[in-house]
Amino acid sequence: MQRGTSIDMALRTNELPKAGFALEIDGRIKTEFDTREGAETGAVELKRRFPALQIRVYDAQTNSRHEVQA
Repeated sequence: MQRGTSIDMALRTNELPKAGFALEIDGRIKTEFDTREGAETGAVELKRRFPALQIRVYDAQTNSRHEVQA
């Protein structure tokens, strides 16, 4: 793996999506979803498995986040 590739990858994961929804885990954007339902389902599953993590769902349309409770 080239050094430049891993740096590019790290930069992309911190960018907020322009559309859809994303999971923010401990302040970092990790996974993007097309639907709110998909993001919520993924967030709740992660929160149940790892309750110590701070997990939020980011909504690109409203540019807002909300924290997920298990």
